[in-house]
Amino acid sequence: MSTSTQGTLEYSHTVGFYGLIGRGFNNPVDLAFDRDGVLYVLNRAGADTEVRMYYKRVTVCTVDQVFLSEFSSGGTGDGQIMWPSSIAIDRDGNVYISDEALQRISIFDKKGTFLGKWGTKGTGAGEFDRPAGLVFDKDDNLLLVDGLNNRIQRFTKDGRHLGSWGRAGTGDGEFNTPWGIAVDLTGNVYVADWRNDRIQKFDEDGHHLGSFGTSGQGDGELRRPSGVAVDQEGNIFVADWGNERVQMLGPDGSFRARYRGESGLSKWSEEYYVPNRDEFEEREKADLEPELDLFPPSTSLGQMDDYLRDESASIEKLFWGPVAVKVDSQGRLYVVETCRHRIQVYSKGH
Repeated sequence: MSTSTQGTLEYSHTVGFYGLIGRGFNNPVDLAFDRDGVLYVLNRAGADTEVRMYYKRVTVCTVDQVFLSEFSSGGTGDGQIMWPSSIAIDRDGNVYISDEALQRISIFDKKGTFLGKWGTKGTGAGEFDRPAGLVFDKDDNLLLVDGLNNRIQRFTKDGRHLGSWGRAGTGDGEFNTPWGIAVDLTGNVYVADWRNDRIQKFDEDGHHLGSFGTSGQGDGELRRPSGVAVDQEGNIFVADWGNERVQMLGPDGSFRARYRGESGLSKWSEEYYVPNRDEFEEREKADLEPELDLFPPSTSLGQMDDYLRDESASIEKLFWGPVAVKVDSQGRLYVVETCRHRIQVYSKGH
């Protein structure tokens, strides 16, 4: 379900399904690609109950849904995660994870072996409060979204502070609980300014270049954007979390397309149903696109939020909790759905 003016992406397939451990995802919040295109999917796994600690992990797989491995688990010890927010991979293939609860960055090699950690909670230079989005810049330094400090910080890979920009507010270069971050081919930085309902663009030194989006549900309007990605042509993709959709903007921020989700069964789901035929038969009887008797949309943002959330929860193919977006080297768009434990993949049309 998409509306497009200049959009060139079409639904390709879905990766993943609900899984406690092993093959499958559990409230995924982000993903990253290594140089071979292998996917590292970060699972937050909901409530912090003892039984769910094992579900907090990184799932390693391919876009063709070959399960390769998993690593980490919930906890406070070295190599463990509690409220993981973002994942990024450096040029050496090492994996970095930001953790809101533990207020730190944890580092692993590509096989999941714990290498180290750094980070201190605070408001000073090099300190942070609720670290969120991560991305490596063209010099392989780590840009970090310092959520509650409303700024962006740059670090070396071993945690040495190099600089920062931003402060709380609504003006150019100011933030209100920023979340996602991306870098384009020229080094420009894009930040999902969550509570300001916009995307901000900066040069590599943090000078403000533009702001895209205003609060609302219309084309090009945003409601709590949580993730951002940029393709090789400079098109901007936004995880428009509050509107349960993804939007595609042009390099100048103009609206190009919106996507609500088109998911079918993933390969893993199909394989699950082979030995569980009775469950598949029950699924076939179910109405996965019901006619909804919901409160009709109105001009109230709050009522529209409720309507969109109920619609996404009721219709299986739609995005439900699209929290992160990423674009790979082939121009494919990956949409991470935390509430449906899956990733929808879109590719260029022919």
